[in-house]
Amino acid sequence: MDVGERLKQIRKLKGISQRELAKRAGVTNSTISMIEKNGVSPSVSSLKKILACVPISIGDFFTDEAEPEKVVFRADEQPDVGTDKVKLLLIGATVKERTTNIMREYYPPGADTGADMLQHDGEEGGVVLKGVIELTVGLDVYNLEEGDGYYFSSTIPHRFRNTSNEECQIISSNPAS
Repeated sequence: MDVGERLKQIRKLKGISQRELAKRAGVTNSTISMIEKNGVSPSVSSLKKILACVPISIGDFFTDEAEPEKVVFRADEQPDVGTDKVKLLLIGATVKERTTNIMREYYPPGADTGADMLQHDGEEGGVVLKGVIELTVGLDVYNLEEGDGYYFSSTIPHRFRNTSNEECQIISSNPAS
């Protein structure tokens, strides 16, 4: 492991300047600079003293725990959590303690979310990117076209259905369960 590069990465992640870290740790600015450039190798006790000022444990320093949480999720990193009829690509599936599901939804012609109405805690919203979708919320039925959006309490029974002859694409958000 490149200790100097790791210290620099964590210091920047925490938004601390070299000067500030040196001041907190009671060492010179050049000491932090030399460690980050691998000009000197700190003793374990010196490293512990510096890391306590970040703060981060020495154990986390040598593991991936201090890595910033992933921000970008490429198309091939979005698992399909849908059914055989509806493709639901979940963005951020690996985020720890995720509270929101953001999905790219694909409804082929005739596809729907099932005969049973959906119902769960929270609120749901989205926008139709392409095609047409029939949205049923309670007893109300809406036909949404490209550019139309929706937002409702998910505690109300609801259902999505593509009644057109072309694929419908939606970006949606709802609470993670």
